[in-house]
Amino acid sequence: MSLSELKKDSTGIITSLRGDRRFMSRITSIGLTPGCTVTVIKNEKNRPLLVYSRDTMIALNRSECEMIEVKGGTAK
Repeated sequence: MSLSELKKDSTGIITSLRGDRRFMSRITSIGLTPGCTVTVIKNEKNRPLLVYSRDTMIALNRSECEMIEVKGGTAK
């Protein structure tokens, strides 16, 4: 499932990233890499997704979230 499918207060583990070179460089530079745990703080329709990972709050737009695959999705 993509990152945007996780509900608020859910936690998932990044399994894969896909996208162009620029996207991959940006996402990995902020610490979102395969095996990384992410927690969804805010997921409101048509708004950026707010996630918490590696002691950092990160805002991602919807199109970016579609290129990040996660497993899990258990509610905290």
